[in-house]
Amino acid sequence: MSKTIPLSFLDLAPVPQGKTIAEGIAQTVDTAQQAEKFGLNRYWMAEHHNMPGIASAATSVLLAHIGSQTKRIRIGAGGVMLPNHAPLVIAEQFGTLQALYGDRVDLGLGRAPGTDGATFQALRRQMKDAERFPQDVQELMYFLGNDTDGSAVQAFPGAKTNIPIWILGSSLFGATLAAHFGLPYVFASHFAPQMLEQAITAYREQFKPSAYLDKPYVMLAANLLLADDDATAQYHFTSAQQSFVRLRRGETGQMPKPTHDIDSIWSQAEKMMVDNALSVSFIGSVETVKPKLAAFLAKYEPDELIVTANIYDQAARLRSLELTSELNLFTLQ
Repeated sequence: MSKTIPLSFLDLAPVPQGKTIAEGIAQTVDTAQQAEKFGLNRYWMAEHHNMPGIASAATSVLLAHIGSQTKRIRIGAGGVMLPNHAPLVIAEQFGTLQALYGDRVDLGLGRAPGTDGATFQALRRQMKDAERFPQDVQELMYFLGNDTDGSAVQAFPGAKTNIPIWILGSSLFGATLAAHFGLPYVFASHFAPQMLEQAITAYREQFKPSAYLDKPYVMLAANLLLADDDATAQYHFTSAQQSFVRLRRGETGQMPKPTHDIDSIWSQAEKMMVDNALSVSFIGSVETVKPKLAAFLAKYEPDELIVTANIYDQAARLRSLELTSELNLFTLQ
């Protein structure tokens, strides 16, 4: 029997096909408000660049807007791709969010650029910047901590906020880094599940208690799409499947409409690739999903689950959120 854990939501601010970015952001606000209404714990946004179907590139700016349109739910980055930024700039941005919204703010950090090489260069960064990730995390923690008095450079806002920092990853690197720093760890099992068991085992075994955390805290990510019946859920999930195929083909575009004939869109090899990448997905009615999700939670015993659902139809997206409360596996606030 799985334990009851908090449930959170990861969003990319999707821009559906035929919609403007402003319309996509308006739907994102609606989604955040509904996530708060239905009792979810956190609403996180991820940094991606050069993707016309994703509106969360300026993550901290959009989080400021989400914070102004919600009251209780925690808001945060899941995550900021730290190699794209100077640690001081992120400390100032999230220090500003903390000044606006208090202890509701989280800061998840990733090592990947969240984009392609050409865009990475346009961000005035170099691929070797990712090698500095551990040092950049330490520098960011310093700027957000209590010990910068007298320093020639301080984060205003940011200093002394001690905003909770999380390490995101899909490999042993992030797991061991989070363990070494004594920080909470989030595994990206929603799109890169291959090393799930090895990474969380390494994190738990190597964890060193710190001033931030006294014992390991693991949050796992999953795709969760609930509907009134399995066929409807599978239909809406084809938007995410198509997006993944397009990404691997190097194609760009807004979030595609769902299809009743996904097999006409992908090759057998692409289907296998998508099925593997999205294997940690729970798609269907509450009755179908509940035992599968319970088994997943019992096997890996996360401290928290964060789910994402890139759905073209906004009404279906909100219905999926509404149905989460019927799973009875989570602590809803």
